[in-house]
Amino acid sequence: MDQKIINTEKSKGSLLEILMVSTKLGLTSFGGPIAHLGYFHEEYIRRRKWMDEKSYAELVALCQFLPGPASSQVGIGIGVMRAGVLGGIVSFLGFTLPSVVALMIFALILQGYEVVDAGWIHGLKVVAVAIVAHAILGMAQKLTPDLKRKVIALVALVGTLLWQSAYTQVIIILFSAIIGYLIYKEQSEKEDTSIHFPISRRFGVICLMLFFALLLLLPVLRETTSLHWIALFDSFYRSGSLVFGGGHVVLPLLEREFVPTGWLSEEAFLAGYGATQAVPGPLFTFAAYLGTVMKGWLGGIIATVAIFLPAFLLILGTLPFWDKLRSNPKINGALMGVNAAVVGILISAFYQPIWTSSILGPIDFAFAAILFSMLVYWKLPPWVIVLTGAIGGALLSNL
Repeated sequence: MDQKIINTEKSKGSLLEILMVSTKLGLTSFGGPIAHLGYFHEEYIRRRKWMDEKSYAELVALCQFLPGPASSQVGIGIGVMRAGVLGGIVSFLGFTLPSVVALMIFALILQGYEVVDAGWIHGLKVVAVAIVAHAILGMAQKLTPDLKRKVIALVALVGTLLWQSAYTQVIIILFSAIIGYLIYKEQSEKEDTSIHFPISRRFGVICLMLFFALLLLLPVLRETTSLHWIALFDSFYRSGSLVFGGGHVVLPLLEREFVPTGWLSEEAFLAGYGATQAVPGPLFTFAAYLGTVMKGWLGGIIATVAIFLPAFLLILGTLPFWDKLRSNPKINGALMGVNAAVVGILISAFYQPIWTSSILGPIDFAFAAILFSMLVYWKLPPWVIVLTGAIGGALLSNL
């Protein structure tokens, strides 16, 4: 009993303390979501002991289970355990704002220059092929391990390639949830661990209802109105809602939303993607750059809120129910179907427009294979791949 009281007291903290620690991480955490989780473990668990190892592992498992930026959701969850919902918000702001501000400034500066289709830009296109291919392959191995889920992914792939509209992704996700429920409703993975968060179930239900309401209603509002702000918010919100596997995977979804529609050029898109690799913090802050390029600083703020809002609503909505959710075979089955469909959706977006606009000949394919090997087999960090791609693209353009 005494030990429980001590742990409860230790879990309390001030918002200022959370802001200072999370901002430090936001300024120094390079390397993508897996590296971020390592930084979090070192700072929050080993140094400050805000959570025990078991609770941290369970929180990471939950965030890997949900769509959205896993590292950001873990940071939010730690903030919630430390100081409630406000603690989660402050933790998110500290970790995210440094890269958001840097990328918005970069976008505003870039607007004063003409981004030409130079060799280094094409090199960044090839880099995108290598990095996104790696991310999707990792997701496919984890989320489509059996033939049934591979078929679900294939149907989602074909559907999104042949039927492209604002409703396509949501309809395919809902259909896949039903199929997953029917196929896997008897499958159960029991775990004996448990974790509790200072959020009521009623608050969690409100967050989940808001998540699904926005996911379903925003495409309808987009089609029935001509407001650019709704279209912008919808594109970023849907992208943030459907991404499993980290920030690299959101690239094809965002490119499909904005480049073919003429909202911004391929060159501006990839210049920002390269800049995002050079700043710390979550890769989802790429949205801040895109929004700023398209609609100025207000667009950058709206894009950032829209792409991270699903992560917030999902983590706050599922925390009170996590123990029961993961042990409920019916819900678990539906989510297994959804996960498989997301793999298909991402492969579709990877082909069009990333592959079709980047791999224009044998030399591009060879260069992509080299970059892919550097990333996967030599384990070089993404920023090295980006730099190599830019330099290699500039050199190849002169041949």
